[in-house]
Amino acid sequence: MRLRAEDIEPLVIGGALLGGGGGGDPEKGRRFAQVALSLGAPELIPLEALPPKATVVTVALVGAPAAAEQHVEPEDLARSLRLLQETFGVRADAINGNENGGFASLNGWVQSALLGLPIVDAPCNGRAHPTALMGAMGLHRVPGYVSRQAAVGGAGPRRLEVAVAGSVEVASAMVRQAAVQAGGVVAVARNPVDTAYLAAHGAPGALAMARRVGEAMLEAMPAGGEAVWSAAAGVLGGRVVDVGTVLQVRLETSGGFDRGTVTLRGARTWEITVWNEYMTLEGDGDREATFPDLIATLDGRGMPLTSAGLREGMTVAVLTVPQERLLLGAGARDPDLLAAAEAAVGKDLRRHNAG
Repeated sequence: MRLRAEDIEPLVIGGALLGGGGGGDPEKGRRFAQVALSLGAPELIPLEALPPKATVVTVALVGAPAAAEQHVEPEDLARSLRLLQETFGVRADAINGNENGGFASLNGWVQSALLGLPIVDAPCNGRAHPTALMGAMGLHRVPGYVSRQAAVGGAGPRRLEVAVAGSVEVASAMVRQAAVQAGGVVAVARNPVDTAYLAAHGAPGALAMARRVGEAMLEAMPAGGEAVWSAAAGVLGGRVVDVGTVLQVRLETSGGFDRGTVTLRGARTWEITVWNEYMTLEGDGDREATFPDLIATLDGRGMPLTSAGLREGMTVAVLTVPQERLLLGAGARDPDLLAAAEAAVGKDLRRHNAG
């Protein structure tokens, strides 16, 4: 399917909701998609359109969404994929996104337009996640797998291009440090796999899900924010737990991540912990949702808000969707990968995911 201008908004809005506080800047998603349409004809295909042994490369943005000095241009997205192919001799047959998000659900459009490769509707994960390991589809557990990654970003003296090969853990850590040096964010191409592996360990159909959510929200917008919140909850099988005022946003960028807490007051006082995405939601001290459950914030019009977009004094709705209702890849389903998130936010996640 050739992607067109009318495809942008449903994917941006539905993707931003499924970003769960992360997933990239929706405005950047819109802008880069429009650039892609001016450069060529990006194409989206279902996974079953590829043969089982076709090679698919994941494309992503890595870094801290709130970083003040981040700089990634549309051409950097294509350059990271070219660098991966030039350095490691990878012959990509198609590309897939790493997650859903306001930017992430449209990542791949520029690469597809410039390089003539189709985007496969099989992201590594159907919701946004903070670490590359969570988006690696369990490759860190494959004996002997060598992760090959290329990263491009930054401006002026911060400009860099990096290609690295190693274990998934080591290569991902190197790319995360590249993001820090580049000012906060880099465009990445990584982890070639065949179609069969992607089908078993990715999240096929996750872009179609984001589009369905976005279409329902757009249809409800003339009726106002409450109708939009309800439409999103209805498609995903979630619920709006409260509507309240943002009392405090405490975020800091360190080590290539945004981390901190958001406090809101509605019928209850809520604390949301943040590690790029929303990790936990507690009302008056009681746990309401835990990653990979989806925790999302929406403004009075019904537009999803990222953690980086929250401001004190805003009135927001808090929506949750249980993980069983989401399309999750192998990385998001791996409880061992929650240990790093626990250390980052100081909350127990694995116990709340047990069983």
